[in-house]
Amino acid sequence: MAYKIGEKTIKFENGPVIKNFASVCGKKESEGPLGKLFDKTFDDNSLGEKTWERSEGMLQKEAVNIAVKKSLINKNDLDFVFAGDLLNQCISSVLGLKDHKISFLGQFGACSTMAQTLIMASLAVESGAAKNAVAVTSSHFCSAERQYRFPLDYGGQRTPCAQWTVTGSGAMIVGKGEGLKIKSAVIGCIEDLGITDSSNMGAAMAPAAATTFMSFINDTGTSQEDFDLILTGDLGEVGSKLFKEILNKKNIDVTKKYNDCGLMIYYREDQDVHAGGSGCGCSAAVLCSIILQKMQKKELNNILFLATGALMSPTSFQQGETIPGIAHLVQISN
Repeated sequence: MAYKIGEKTIKFENGPVIKNFASVCGKKESEGPLGKLFDKTFDDNSLGEKTWERSEGMLQKEAVNIAVKKSLINKNDLDFVFAGDLLNQCISSVLGLKDHKISFLGQFGACSTMAQTLIMASLAVESGAAKNAVAVTSSHFCSAERQYRFPLDYGGQRTPCAQWTVTGSGAMIVGKGEGLKIKSAVIGCIEDLGITDSSNMGAAMAPAAATTFMSFINDTGTSQEDFDLILTGDLGEVGSKLFKEILNKKNIDVTKKYNDCGLMIYYREDQDVHAGGSGCGCSAAVLCSIILQKMQKKELNNILFLATGALMSPTSFQQGETIPGIAHLVQISN
């Protein structure tokens, strides 16, 4: 059963596990430092579809299919799929997964969705409601730009603090038995420090990441030294610096243990992505490639995955609302 430790932390007593995982990405991501570690990449970001939303849906479909195949289970053995993306009504998740005929629960946590779906899948398995569940998310540069920023043909200038939305997807099969253990989790609270610049999402998300991390440390009595890696979702260059600064003021130095998915997925200067990667697919693709692969090889044994999200919509932004942040944490161990 799952139970609470302290104020925020959920402990999984029976240990749901990640049976296997898959990552699928686009052309730009294949040219980055992790390109050879993704399960599948596409040279054509349309993936042969007529809309960008359908293209993104195909990323999820491919990621789930590969993860299921690697897990050596049948699709009929999947009880739930927890899926989400950045788009209105999670439409890419719907388009990509509708043919799977698995009980579907759409999720929205902005760029924190990989952690959110993983927590939900773990809770379903831990409770006994599911034998196996899928956690999957995605993003696509073209679909996100159209919804949140400018038409692709506009050719507008990007500010130095802006991040590049990853075209990619990550999927995990969560169940019981052999695999990487989900030890505990923290479902974050909404943090709003009044950031209004949609090109500076790192600044909006960093305080939430620090708050969630501190909740876990305080609840469990652990420290940064107890983990091989503290991995944030996609704070990018600006947000990562702020995250470390906030923790330094609390006398916590995570520098030697820390990395950020948005800093890992691209060659930032050579690929002209400014402050790094972003989008649901950013943390999903990084976690479901190099990180979990290293855990399977026991190069990493105990990590904190801290995915972050900027909880804005096109409507709220046009109305002048601020950009609240959220961060969810998952402890994974081999």
